[in-house]
Amino acid sequence: MPDVGIGIVGGGYMGKAHAVAMSAVGAVFETALRPRLEMVAATSAENAERYRRNFGFARATADWQQLVADPRVEAVIIASPQDTHRAIAEAAIALGKPVLCEKPLADTIEDARAMVDAAEAAGVPNMTAFNYIRTPASQFARKLLADGAIGDLTYFRGEHTEDFLADPSMPFNWRCEGAANGNLGDLAPHPINAALALMGPITKVMAEVECVHRERPGGTVTNDDHAQIICRFESGVMGHIYSSRIATGRKMGYAYEVHGTKGAIRFDQEDQNAIWLYRAEGPEAERGFRKILTGPAHPDYLPFCQGPGHGTGYQDTIIIEARDFLTAIETGEAIWPTFRDGLAVAEVTEAVAKASNTGQWTPVRQV
Repeated sequence: MPDVGIGIVGGGYMGKAHAVAMSAVGAVFETALRPRLEMVAATSAENAERYRRNFGFARATADWQQLVADPRVEAVIIASPQDTHRAIAEAAIALGKPVLCEKPLADTIEDARAMVDAAEAAGVPNMTAFNYIRTPASQFARKLLADGAIGDLTYFRGEHTEDFLADPSMPFNWRCEGAANGNLGDLAPHPINAALALMGPITKVMAEVECVHRERPGGTVTNDDHAQIICRFESGVMGHIYSSRIATGRKMGYAYEVHGTKGAIRFDQEDQNAIWLYRAEGPEAERGFRKILTGPAHPDYLPFCQGPGHGTGYQDTIIIEARDFLTAIETGEAIWPTFRDGLAVAEVTEAVAKASNTGQWTPVRQV
């Protein structure tokens, strides 16, 4: 059974998640290609060695360039800060190595476009790491919409709401400076990705982006706390997207609702193993949203568990993502969401920022 040497740049929150996923994916999905944790890179030799020891890598380094250049590292996962993504990706692509890059694709629209150009020119398999849309429930929702289960679509509402900075007395930290670290760079890409996946391209936006808690103990906040976006899809359908890091009480509020002429769909990541489906059929007195618990009949559920309703978790979405990346490596073909799909999200967020600054509807194509 062939293996592939995996190098991960970054061993923090997402670096660990990807390392765990690569350790488990072969057993869960019985993949033909088996990942080998070859090398991890961190900002210091001490951290890199700790990640190596804890996660099971063969080697560690404090130099990402050493990791990318190493011949035993055959594919690269980028889980480092956004302003490092372009340099790492371009170095790996130049060596013909497949790349899985955490979202957002880059810290600027120019860097995101450069990454897409490099990957497509080289023909190297590439992916942007949007994991939430990969839950069995959301995959099922995408199928329902594609099959016309709720008729012609008429409205979309999406959100990603958390409360990790809801308390104004929370001290200033790295998330409080730099556009890429704000709500628009950190949280908004997820519901935008969901909107694109479920509804198709967004043509124009009107938006308000706001910093609510400008002063925090230790510093002045230079980025946004939340954003509200009105959008129009290429299909003509209108929608609304909200993202926030100050939504008191919300922990993982990645949620959406889609209305159609024959029904509606609701989903909330805080209850990620259920989808709510309404069908406009039968006597009015008997109509209502029906809660469908995910199980082996739904996409990518059975490899984790044979029991309906037993559920999958956050880490499992990263394992599904790892399976997709291995498939891309094996076939040599990029798999959704590619760098270009990551760029599509970046273009919408860029248009949102412009719309907020001008107070006008902004066509996405203008950015």
